[in-house]
Amino acid sequence: MDTLILAIESSCDETAAAVVKNGRQVLSNVINSQIDIHTRYGGVVPEIASRNHIKNIDAVVDGALTDAGCTFNDLDAIAVTYGPGLVGALLVGVSYAKGLSYALHKPLIPVHHIKGHIMANFIAHPELEPPFVCLVASGGHSHIVLAEDYLNFKILGRTRDDAAGEAFDKIARVLSLGYPGGPKLEALAKDGNAEALEFPRVSMKDNEFDFSFSGVKTAVINYMHKAEQKNSAVNKADVAASFQAAVTDVLCKHTTMAAVKNGVQTVALAGGVASNSNLREKMLSYADKHGLKLYYPPPVLCTDNAAMIGCAGYYEFLNGNVADLSLNAVASIPLSD
Repeated sequence: MDTLILAIESSCDETAAAVVKNGRQVLSNVINSQIDIHTRYGGVVPEIASRNHIKNIDAVVDGALTDAGCTFNDLDAIAVTYGPGLVGALLVGVSYAKGLSYALHKPLIPVHHIKGHIMANFIAHPELEPPFVCLVASGGHSHIVLAEDYLNFKILGRTRDDAAGEAFDKIARVLSLGYPGGPKLEALAKDGNAEALEFPRVSMKDNEFDFSFSGVKTAVINYMHKAEQKNSAVNKADVAASFQAAVTDVLCKHTTMAAVKNGVQTVALAGGVASNSNLREKMLSYADKHGLKLYYPPPVLCTDNAAMIGCAGYYEFLNGNVADLSLNAVASIPLSD
């Protein structure tokens, strides 16, 4: 018998809803982005994000049901991101999902945001099965995760400071590229020489899979300051390409090394940075070198979306992991929670 899940995602600045059938078939995936709103501030303003979630969530959910050709009565459960993320933004989605669960007498499924990103690969690649090692890279997260099965995830490595996407955004601001920084830096880097400048690639002695991006970020900032003090010309495209190369080299090296040392034959990408074309190309090269199979979602499933929450929610639902109406939004949650 088919299982239809309405999923809701509001962890940052996208208000999203989707209807997912049997975990992997996406019947609808509606995303309302606030990029244009937050661009004027140079980044996401949490209070403004929350207000716009409240404004948009009714229409987004209605749109998801309409696109899927179903009604509330057809649903088997409601899945929602309850963390990690901006707590005010999360509260909008959680409160809405709890209201639907109560009014419709449907089970409420709490979903961990990072698990959702990993599960986007199951939607994009129906043949993919655990175990595999996944790099989750976004503005708020940089993790290397061992997906042991559909429910259990083990962190093998993580950032000690900035997330990869956060580092991209900060250097984009240094280069006066505007918001959102990551895609703009990637576009500029395509016109640059990745070998023009040598920026540091850091490995940690106590955990070889961990990341640190504060050093490369500082190196770029120092380079720009010295050039400004000397009134020297700067090729911003070369800076962007060299910085991007330093970050993606470390991401790819550590991820493939984690797969090899854990005896896993498959690697995957997830999160907003997973849509970076340089990262995808380089990860494919690293994977081929080590005889690994690589998977990654299309860009629409790399950004925050509700389809991935519906996929994760389905497997939680099959295992009986449901919540009552005391469910609350949580800004920070361990992946194993």
